[in-house]
Amino acid sequence: MHFPTRSVLPGVVAAVLLASGTAACTYKNSGAQSGSQAAPAARTGAGAELVDGSGTKVALVPGGAHPYFQPWKTAGAAAKKTYGLGAVAFDETAEWDQQKQNNLLSTLAARGYNAFGVFGVSPTDINSTFTDLKSQGFPVASLGSCPAGDKDEADFCLSTDVQLAAYKAAKAAIAAMGGKGTLVHLTGNNVDANTQLRIKGVAQAVKESGGKVKLLQTITDIDTDLQTAQKAVSDLMAAKGSQITGIVATAYNPAVAAADVVKSSGSKAKVIAIDDDAKILSGIRQGTVTATVVQNPVGQAEIGTWALALLQTKQCTVRSPGVEVDSGSFVVTKANVAGYDKARQAKTAELKKQFADKILSCG
Repeated sequence: MHFPTRSVLPGVVAAVLLASGTAACTYKNSGAQSGSQAAPAARTGAGAELVDGSGTKVALVPGGAHPYFQPWKTAGAAAKKTYGLGAVAFDETAEWDQQKQNNLLSTLAARGYNAFGVFGVSPTDINSTFTDLKSQGFPVASLGSCPAGDKDEADFCLSTDVQLAAYKAAKAAIAAMGGKGTLVHLTGNNVDANTQLRIKGVAQAVKESGGKVKLLQTITDIDTDLQTAQKAVSDLMAAKGSQITGIVATAYNPAVAAADVVKSSGSKAKVIAIDDDAKILSGIRQGTVTATVVQNPVGQAEIGTWALALLQTKQCTVRSPGVEVDSGSFVVTKANVAGYDKARQAKTAELKKQFADKILSCG
């Protein structure tokens, strides 16, 4: 399973990236305070206050069942209330199958949903789905993952820069290892474009060690379910556990499995996980997990729903259709585990300003 986009990787990355704020804007619906003087560029932002979203019905549609998407459900419900939307539905198919997702989208459109935030099952095929929805006049956001290749037929993509997130995770692992040793990378589906980007991100961090860190193995195709991941990690530790100094997991189930297996085996390997599963956060507090890189699914659903409503009501258009926006990733350690969500909330507020001032063009 693939969570979530491609982007140019910066040469130097801080442990937690929070970009500086953009020009001041007023958002009546967001609770954000306006600045004393709006910069000229904020004229676009000034039009990004949703006037009437009562006719907008947004469908948030993951590629299939996965814990990563559960925050979309609550964030979508909150956005419906905040912006006075007609409806916000969270719906998913039981299986990760592109045709079944397409059928679900058609069913939702027939039920009156008129704006779609979609995590495509197939990065190589999802553009045809986006094109079909847009041909019916529906605004579409690619949420949580961007299509493979150089073109995105959705209005915009709001997703984690997965290469950057994997790079951050590997840098955190190498730091925890004391800058040297043997690292293993656990990740998702090998044929997924996002997995390949994660592999690149980890490889870059290893390369920057100047030979002091060896990448022992990259294990793919173990994010199908927790049982698959647990078996793979158990087998790894049984065969090569004594060689391993650090483990970086860039997919959800392998991360949870690594936290469990390393703790139960008594291994001294440093574990860097992904996302904020309760087991992983507990492991960080107890010291059995060194760090995790959390993403921003709440921000994807909240900002995605708001922007889709502005497009559906024709208040705004997208300046550069198909634009990709990083929804953020954050390194969480024992030092900031209690308050990391504040950084994520700040990033979401920043994303709203970015969309209003730079991504959308509003009347």
